[in-house]
Amino acid sequence: MAVAYPLAVPHMTTFVRGLMDYAERHGGWSLTTSPPSLIGAGEEPLTLENLRGWPGDGVFAVILNQADIRAARRLRIPVLNGASTLRDTSGIPRVRPDHYAMGRLAAEHLLERGLRRLAYYGLDGFWFSELRCQGFVERAEQAGATCDVLQVPRRSGLWANWQKRTGLLVRWLKHLRPPVGLVAVQDYRARAVIEECDRLGLRIPHDVAVVGMENDPTLCEFCRPTLSSVSRNAWQMGVESAAMLDRLMDGLPTPDDVAIPPDGVVARQSTDTIAVEDPHLAAAVHFIHDHLGEPFGIDRVVDATSISRRQLETRFQRELDCTPLEYLSRKRIERAKQILAAPGRIKLHNVVTVCGFPSVERMRLVFKRLTGMTPLEYRQSERAKTAT
Repeated sequence: MAVAYPLAVPHMTTFVRGLMDYAERHGGWSLTTSPPSLIGAGEEPLTLENLRGWPGDGVFAVILNQADIRAARRLRIPVLNGASTLRDTSGIPRVRPDHYAMGRLAAEHLLERGLRRLAYYGLDGFWFSELRCQGFVERAEQAGATCDVLQVPRRSGLWANWQKRTGLLVRWLKHLRPPVGLVAVQDYRARAVIEECDRLGLRIPHDVAVVGMENDPTLCEFCRPTLSSVSRNAWQMGVESAAMLDRLMDGLPTPDDVAIPPDGVVARQSTDTIAVEDPHLAAAVHFIHDHLGEPFGIDRVVDATSISRRQLETRFQRELDCTPLEYLSRKRIERAKQILAAPGRIKLHNVVTVCGFPSVERMRLVFKRLTGMTPLEYRQSERAKTAT
């Protein structure tokens, strides 16, 4: 079979892993893939048009327009579509992410952080953006939240200078009322939101909590702050696509459209907040989130507000159902868990430093109390999940 889509796209690496895991279980598959589209290195992408005459049995491709549909039909071998740009691909079977569910999941992630003003930044004329927007808006309305939508026009943008490319977004951001939870249709556009918010003096995540889509590790991890994103479940998409193409190549009936549910939101710094209307409580919560890597106690949290410790404790209990110390401990452990679950072998004393604990022993005690296991036991359990 052939994959007529560049493997340099980050989620495609995981997708092809799923595809090949299926192929290895069933045997006898040989894979032809598109080069990484490095024009300057003399490479161009593999397309449906230039696959004419290729002596293979099936193709996985992205159908983006009517010309792609015509090219797929001319091949006279099974073609499976992995794109959701078009609503109708004229009977060419498709395996795609469940974009509606991705939108709902993003809304739920922001609602869990207490945000009741939400916003969606999408692309006009793309079916997948419409589905993500629909899922996001409907979940927001079910929760009684308001939702503002910006769908930018479909255009190449090659002719536009920077101001023209970002003008609509900047004007929209200016009229949003903080705190707001914002979802962008792709990680690239979510990163653009973060950059423009910084220029406008809007704090991420306290004024604007931002979620992307696709969970591109390069965009998400090297963004500052790091970007939360909905994962499209690329491995499962690879497995399901291989199974469906296998049936097509055997001449067996297949459904026209299969939607694979997302596998969760990968939470990072861009949504590490909780929205509260009480300005004193908000000041305390923001101080905790912004200084989590520093070794401070509750007295410094109180100093960040203009009320007494007793008043602050009362407001924490009323609004968040916990004490300030319990909230601080939970946030420190959440950060420790993220670090321990990440690839690599960071030492415990380094985890302690990043999470603001005074000592390894203190972190062990709090970690055990809140999770039921030690930091090392947690790390081992996460490694075991990854291995399976």
